[in-house]
Amino acid sequence: MSGLDALIGRREVSSPEQMEALGEQMGRMLRAGDVVVLTGPLGAGKTTLTRGIAAGLGVRGPVQSPTFVIARTHPSLVGGAPLVHVDAYRLGSAVELDDLDLDLDRSVVIIEWGRGLADQLQDTWWEVELDREWHGHGVDDACGTTAREADLDADAPRLVTVSRRP
Repeated sequence: MSGLDALIGRREVSSPEQMEALGEQMGRMLRAGDVVVLTGPLGAGKTTLTRGIAAGLGVRGPVQSPTFVIARTHPSLVGGAPLVHVDAYRLGSAVELDDLDLDLDRSVVIIEWGRGLADQLQDTWWEVELDREWHGHGVDDACGTTAREADLDADAPRLVTVSRRP
């Protein structure tokens, strides 16, 4: 595991720029073999955080949500580990995630919507939970999404919680 221990805990992130800066800090700390699971509702900043991680790792961009391709690899521009960016939203099980044949040992792997799936891949991983509109301003829908569709691009603060699992 890498040195993300220094970031364990909760912090408020008040803008997309701060989210990207936090990601860049994480990217400088992550190493090959690290798996990071990003959890949070639509519009919480998962891809923005990943853009920052990519910048910190020094990988080729642009970093976009891999929703339709499921996984995208960004090679290193500085001789470091590549970034594998996965969107597990449409995957039905950990078996489907495993079927992607991710290079876990030689890459930094970021998995959006991966809660409950990463434990089948690694013994330990980092979990980053992004809570949008955490002051109670959101409206829950049937899927548990707290962001109102009209406010997805708003610069509302996020609560970011970093933990190591298990």
